[in-house]
Amino acid sequence: MVSFRDEPGSAKTYNRIKLALGVFSSLIAFLFLVILVMSGLTLQIERTITAIAGNSPVAFLIFVLTVAVAQGLLSLPVRYVSGYIVEHRYRLSNQSVGRWAWEHAKATMISVPLLIGISFVVFISLRMYGSFWWIAVGTVLTLLSVVLARLGPVLLLPLFYRCTPLQGGPLKERLLELCAAAGVHSDGIFSFNLSKNTKKANAGLAGIGRTRRIVIGDTLLQDFSQDEIEAVFAHELGHYVHHHIWIGIALGVVSTFTGLFITAQLYAWSLPFFGFTGERQIAALPLLAIWFSLFGLIVAPAGNILSRYHERQADTYAVRATGKRNAFVSALRRLATMNLADPDPHPLIEFLFYSHPSIARRIRMLESL
Repeated sequence: MVSFRDEPGSAKTYNRIKLALGVFSSLIAFLFLVILVMSGLTLQIERTITAIAGNSPVAFLIFVLTVAVAQGLLSLPVRYVSGYIVEHRYRLSNQSVGRWAWEHAKATMISVPLLIGISFVVFISLRMYGSFWWIAVGTVLTLLSVVLARLGPVLLLPLFYRCTPLQGGPLKERLLELCAAAGVHSDGIFSFNLSKNTKKANAGLAGIGRTRRIVIGDTLLQDFSQDEIEAVFAHELGHYVHHHIWIGIALGVVSTFTGLFITAQLYAWSLPFFGFTGERQIAALPLLAIWFSLFGLIVAPAGNILSRYHERQADTYAVRATGKRNAFVSALRRLATMNLADPDPHPLIEFLFYSHPSIARRIRMLESL
């Protein structure tokens, strides 16, 4: 049988399908909120719940769970097609249906409590601070982002992957030398069992302060040369050297407060159009989510511009730190093949959706150094 990965144009087709499904999933979730608000259904849900639980935190919790579960169930088929069907069709997944469901369930068990907690903060802030609710919410979200960034490598990542310290040997010595030359001290260099889910290869950085780690997928360690791994590792190290995590957090804080402020103004202005009596009304919360989602959609390309700039900085650092441009270019080409990345997407698609420059652009930049 001929593999889809060997067919001409399969990378472009795969990426178009994944992009279309991703956009469709987000559109379903957004339109669900719009329909709830515009149809008056959110008011009916509120009346039903408050008739049982009264206008209390319990009623608020039931309302949030009802909307979140309905929204999740609507987008579940699309996520299954994208995360399981398409990945298997293009020979990229190692997951069984059971493993896909379990990994998805774990992500849900983490995201739902976070969603409820954040929603509850919004609810309390609206009641306590009135029109200045966005300041309290922004402060909590900022603290939460720092906590998650610090604890993610030691609490969240191990829930999905088995992380083990990289074994001693020539490769580890070379990587530690790169760290020493950069003046970077981390909690360690770890391998994680990426192959349990996928045939793709990857590496990344995680954590801040004492929990920062550089993690390398076992597929990368198994299938790439030591020079290629060293170059990819130096790229991740470049993010530390250029303080990209802290820059991302700082700009995220500015974006969050700006978005919440704009959302607060639009939310208060639009309430009467949909029959809501005030900012504190439980039924109006989906309207707040709609405005904040629209803000996120508008600023996302700007975030991608910054991310692509950071990736170019890290690429440049990798070549200058290792002196192994050819090995890095070889690694990028092999990663594109293994991950079925579109090497040269349409410029508009790249501008709107890509957090990394396309492989073709990265290689042209590296060859110009």
